[in-house]
Amino acid sequence: MTPSTTSSAGSTAPDALRPGGPGLLGGHTVSRIGYGAMQLERLHADRDAALALLRRAVELGVDHVDTAQFYGDGLINGLIRGALRAEDGVTVVTKVGATPNPSGPLPLRPAQRPEELRASVEDNLKSLGVDQLAVVNLRRLDSGPGLRAEAEQVVDLDDQLAAMTAMRVEGKIGAIGLSGVTLDGLRRALPAGIACVQNAYSLVDRSDEDMLELCLAEGIAWVPFFPLGSAFPNRPKVTDQPTVRAAALALGRTPSQIGLAWLLHHAPNLLLIPGTANTEHLEANLAAGTITLDDATLATLPRGSET
Repeated sequence: MTPSTTSSAGSTAPDALRPGGPGLLGGHTVSRIGYGAMQLERLHADRDAALALLRRAVELGVDHVDTAQFYGDGLINGLIRGALRAEDGVTVVTKVGATPNPSGPLPLRPAQRPEELRASVEDNLKSLGVDQLAVVNLRRLDSGPGLRAEAEQVVDLDDQLAAMTAMRVEGKIGAIGLSGVTLDGLRRALPAGIACVQNAYSLVDRSDEDMLELCLAEGIAWVPFFPLGSAFPNRPKVTDQPTVRAAALALGRTPSQIGLAWLLHHAPNLLLIPGTANTEHLEANLAAGTITLDDATLATLPRGSET
């Protein structure tokens, strides 16, 4: 991959070829259905298959790829660097705030201190082989399942944003995003200039609806993780919902496609990054962008959790 992947113009692909149509992310025009690369780690023993999957995504119009240095301890970034070409015009979004911890109870540990954020940015720059990271998400540990900050890892958001904005001024970062952030945290961060927010959100989990509405008002991209729910306790799955299954059957689609299509319909600033290690699944995810949900179908779908 070359530094051209950070071009502010983004991909030159016609909007009609972008899965889900065009969206805006940190000054880049990108496909509203992108690709989350974390699951490529499942192909760690088959590099050729991983590279082929990334190339297939680009062939299908994907020009937004989400990654992190701590995915596979650099493995995923290396695959992206090997697969993407200058002419692809792909906007690669990465994140900081954690680091690999293969011997621990969780595969990651927090890395929230400003000096750790800077070190992670440098690691991402090196492994992706670029001079600037188009968008970097600061992964806060304020909400969502998984990691929690303790002791010296409890760092004030203002201190973290100071480090991130300094790196933006230096040209190492093009734009700043937030992940796992609270509504209050987002409000505090707005003066720093926030390009996107990555929080858990789906048809059946709309607990961050107020934050989504704030992002829409502020021109901030909303990029949900767990877009189809989650296997974590107390997080329902979209594909388990009877009305979602019924809608899929009626439209000749899969329940997953209905869940993704609903998200695209729900808010114009919403961008998707579904992940997979399977080419057929990739193609099915991208095809969700062709689904039109009429009012009658929408009225049958769950309202989700809004508390």
